Amino acid sequence: MQTSVSWEPMAITGDTPVLLPEMGPMAGKGVVERMRSIGIDVDEAVEVPRPARATQAQANLLGISLGDLVLVIERTFYDSDGRPVETADIVVPDVRWEVAYEYGVLPRTE
Repeated sequence: MQTSVSWEPMAITGDTPVLLPEMGPMAGKGVVERMRSIGIDVDEAVEVPRPARATQAQANLLGISLGDLVLVIERTFYDSDGRPVETADIVVPDVRWEVAYEYGVLPRTE
């Protein structure tokens, strides 16, 4: 379906129960929930999508051909102080999936 490789600063998660995202009491939970459990409020996510061609490694993992079109999404979560708390590189094969974004629009305040 897709590949995703993510990184979190050891300075943030190093001595906490969420050090390993797929292990411990918060195993498999999302970034926002995991960070909240250690007292960090995540309030922003930025995604930068870019078209690319599949590398050999990506093609092997995704079951597509070398050079097939993929969408590479660089996603970073930030805490309320603007500090990045997680970043990920997500690769989605173009031939199999459509990526759509939905977001709310805040009402105007006067």
